[in-house]
Amino acid sequence: MSPQEPKKTPEEPRKAPEPSGVDLARVALRAAKEAARARGDAAQQKKQARRGGGLRSGARADGRDPMALGAAINRLITERGWEAPAAVGGVMGRWPQIVGEDVAKHCVPERYDEDERVLTVRCDSTAWATNLRLLAPTLVARLNEDLGHGAVRQIKVMGPSGPTRRYGPLRAPSSSGPGDTYR
Repeated sequence: MSPQEPKKTPEEPRKAPEPSGVDLARVALRAAKEAARARGDAAQQKKQARRGGGLRSGARADGRDPMALGAAINRLITERGWEAPAAVGGVMGRWPQIVGEDVAKHCVPERYDEDERVLTVRCDSTAWATNLRLLAPTLVARLNEDLGHGAVRQIKVMGPSGPTRRYGPLRAPSSSGPGDTYR
């Protein structure tokens, strides 16, 4: 190793990805909206207190009125910052329209890792898993077009899972199950 080459250090543990500009803007906008709403609510309560009635029910809408279920869910998603996972959940529901009926019959999305932005898809045969691995870059581009840039960075394709190993009363004590025959 020459003195000009930098010393190699052991790999550092992976850190959570830093929020991008879009994510930071969303958080700032949400905080500004909540602050404005709080100022408006405080002003409305002062106005009602001046009238002498305090909090009263009336003909006009206020914060105590019931909300429609869809509006309540949308508000909860926005307040909690669940926009990306909710959008990916919608993609999982529209999977056949996104990938096509033939692929959807053999490949099913299992989970989405929000931190790594990886969509895991399970296929029912190794042939379909290989086919989906070849289609993965095109599929990532299509998903990002639908969800917004960078929502999905990678598709992890899983093949079919093997049968579960059953351990019964006739099992040899030192064996590791039916797979130990082929070592």
